Amino acid sequence: MNEECGVFGVWAPGEDASRLTYFGLYALQHRGQEAAGIASTDGSNILVYKDLGLVSQVFDDGALSSLTGHLAVGHVRYATQGAGTWENAQPMLGPVAGSTLALTHNGNLTNTRELMEAVHRTSGEDLTGELGRGSSTDTAVIAALMELVSQRGHLDAWDYDAVDADSSLYLPVADADAAPPLSISATARRVLPLLRGAFSLVFMDEHTLYAARDPYGVRPLVLGRLQRGWVVASESAALDIVGATFVREIEPGELIEIDADGVRSSHFATPRRAGCVFEYVYLARPDTRIAGTSVIATRNAMGAALAREHPVDADLVIATPESGTPAAIGYAQASGIPYGQGLVKNTYVGRTFIQPTQTLRQLGIRLKLNPVREVIAGKRLVVVDDSIVRGNTQRALVRMLREAGAAQVHVRISSPPVLWPCYYGIDFATRAELIATGMSVEEIRDSIGADSLGYLSVDGMVAASGQDAESLCTACFTGDYPIAPPVQGAVAGAPAATRVPGVYRRRNGAGTGGAPVLRRVTRPDLSAGSPHRNPADAAAASPAAAGSPPHAAALTDPAPEGPAR
Repeated sequence: MNEECGVFGVWAPGEDASRLTYFGLYALQHRGQEAAGIASTDGSNILVYKDLGLVSQVFDDGALSSLTGHLAVGHVRYATQGAGTWENAQPMLGPVAGSTLALTHNGNLTNTRELMEAVHRTSGEDLTGELGRGSSTDTAVIAALMELVSQRGHLDAWDYDAVDADSSLYLPVADADAAPPLSISATARRVLPLLRGAFSLVFMDEHTLYAARDPYGVRPLVLGRLQRGWVVASESAALDIVGATFVREIEPGELIEIDADGVRSSHFATPRRAGCVFEYVYLARPDTRIAGTSVIATRNAMGAALAREHPVDADLVIATPESGTPAAIGYAQASGIPYGQGLVKNTYVGRTFIQPTQTLRQLGIRLKLNPVREVIAGKRLVVVDDSIVRGNTQRALVRMLREAGAAQVHVRISSPPVLWPCYYGIDFATRAELIATGMSVEEIRDSIGADSLGYLSVDGMVAASGQDAESLCTACFTGDYPIAPPVQGAVAGAPAATRVPGVYRRRNGAGTGGAPVLRRVTRPDLSAGSPHRNPADAAAASPAAAGSPPHAAALTDPAPEGPAR
């Protein structure tokens, strides 16, 4: 499982905005490790510095010293649409109404193909901006839309009268009669209603910081107050790191503008909350708060609920560090079984999901986690983790624990089985790689070699979050998508560059994304075991044979080498 992105923005006269953004991105590094970038302005020019790598690898004192000004936006990236190349690092640049736009995005659009086709119909094949320079992300498409709409007032060949499931959410544009060229604010109010999917956007021009969130509020976005300014960030923990006071969440369907005149708010859509429940399970930092709820308290509650749903007679509860630790503590407290540190994590080892082969992934697991023999030898263990995706980590972990002398290994997962792909900003493995789509719980237990296996129920997970089920997106567990998934894959690739603006940027390598391989998505029948255990059974798993619902058969699942942001 791969994570999404983190966004950060600062408007603070008298402060070094780029350094504040640097520390804010450091606090959001867990949301993306592929690339990092910062754009800043002194009021007349925007400079961008971005590259592949971690925040600490991309920026040094010289780079930050060049990024002067009191206004900045920043981004850390994990690719879920668009290949992991330098061209796809953010912020994205583009001209808008005599100004320069620097745009960052957390989330994933579901109508990128339709938007890209409209960009082509409006501007032809000779694309400019980030698309012309080789970017294949939905963020670059948004930047292109902003440029075109600001110049023309509308998007040519776009059916503004078309109605879809989300059309009723979007509000009439207040200044619909304004003549182009349009300001960035007016342009945003016309472009945002064209977007479908998940988007938490932080962007700026030479004078104003902007932030916007999709009507469902899938990805978090918060507003904070500095002594001499304002901060916008993906998570409240990033506000704490830079000394900002939490003010409130950016509301779903809200656009805010921050400049010398203060903070202005407007709504382009009616909220219909469907926040990502996986933020509570794994994605967000444990020291952050989402929708007023402490993430670490939620994970403790998930562990306690797991203990009630799947009790076991054991001697010790241990966690798969660090993501499973809060739930393991909750499990121990609720069950009365002592908690201990049975595994030590090497924090200097990279994440195992980025390794290209299963052999290297398993080697990475052994380098990252080491059992403490003195703690676990002869013990009946409860091992708590947040999720199982492919099963590689748990399989290697159970083997290591047995080799270290564990008498029994009982695996407990503080979320339900991951069954469905995410189209809103988390790059899960493909359906073929998700272990729970092809195996029953008992088959998974046998595959990873555990003595028993228990998953938290959907109801238990939702109750622990403290949110109403209707205000959460649980699609990766249930297949119930609040926003219609894309019927076709995303657009990949772009024409060659036609012009490049004079901005300061750093570059290491280049590349292009490949075309997506589309697969049908069908709802698995877990009660019947694995429909894909034998090649002869593959035909029985087709949408028609499996009796999957019509809407499920129409979905598609991009292959891992296809476009991903």
